[in-house]
Amino acid sequence: MVDTRFHRFSGPIAVGALLAELGHADLAAGLADNDRVIGGVSELELAGPSDLSLAAHMSYVEELRRTAAGFIIVHPSLKDSVPAGAIAIVAPRAHNLFTEILDRLYPGSTRAAIVGGREDLDAPIFERDVTIGSNVVIGNGVEIGRGTIIGANTVIGPGVTIGRNSIIAPNCTIDCAHLGNEVVLHSGVRIGTEGFGWLDHGQTNRKIPQLGRVIIQDRVEIGANSTVDRGALGDTVIGDGTKIDNQVQIGHNCRIGRNCLIAAQSGLSGSTIVEDGVLMGGGVGTSGHLRIGAGTTIFGRAAVTKDWPAGSKLGGAPAQELKDFWRELATLRKLAKGDKRG
Repeated sequence: MVDTRFHRFSGPIAVGALLAELGHADLAAGLADNDRVIGGVSELELAGPSDLSLAAHMSYVEELRRTAAGFIIVHPSLKDSVPAGAIAIVAPRAHNLFTEILDRLYPGSTRAAIVGGREDLDAPIFERDVTIGSNVVIGNGVEIGRGTIIGANTVIGPGVTIGRNSIIAPNCTIDCAHLGNEVVLHSGVRIGTEGFGWLDHGQTNRKIPQLGRVIIQDRVEIGANSTVDRGALGDTVIGDGTKIDNQVQIGHNCRIGRNCLIAAQSGLSGSTIVEDGVLMGGGVGTSGHLRIGAGTTIFGRAAVTKDWPAGSKLGGAPAQELKDFWRELATLRKLAKGDKRG
């Protein structure tokens, strides 16, 4: 469910009226119940009976069969997998239609929360012993816990919550995020920035609205000038005790487990899942939509392009088991030197 602390909802609205307003009266005419009301938008796994969800290609099929969503925009190939009781809005360009509806239900003018006002939210709430540096900007609805320090020139967008005994260094920006206790953000960290999501790649490059959040759990530390993008619809999550070095990019919808270490200049593409206790050397990259098992070690400059089980040791580009990487490198060196016998 989109968190309305961060993104204002312009509904509720009847599904038929919404489609007609957007120029899709033909789709509305084919629905069993045009007057049924959409009350929000959510991912398939989390959606309820009044929510609209998306199933754009076959990778959604299992989630689609289990969903409780009341309205689902589906590609024609998935129509037969829509659960009984849900309204299927069948569209060949399902993701494009979903984006149109998101733009209507959560208008773009309400998304730049970090620089805009939210008169519908209450004044900020501070517990005791909160320290606020000079030139700090704090939006409505912000909640900051006891003993937390906010450094100079930091900007905290409307609706953000920060736990107790946290340290936010100077010149940070925090938007669309909930931070736990004892979190440390070093100078220049950007939390809750828009994810890098586009349609019609290389043609129109239409932006996909980024309506999710960032959840940073307790005792997380994030180094200078690192960026954590908010989810496209769900959450980007960083687990308890994880430490992230300087100049690291965490893409939208990434889920990082507990007690991970991620070294400088690494980059995680969207929807990368990193399980507990993973260690990443400097400059590691992932291609996104993959899972790295618990306790894995990834050596510097590796490029992870597929799922890996727990306890893996990876190196190289593309990443492979470390022993295979060294064996391959040794073979290449022998070939480069040539056979000097005879």
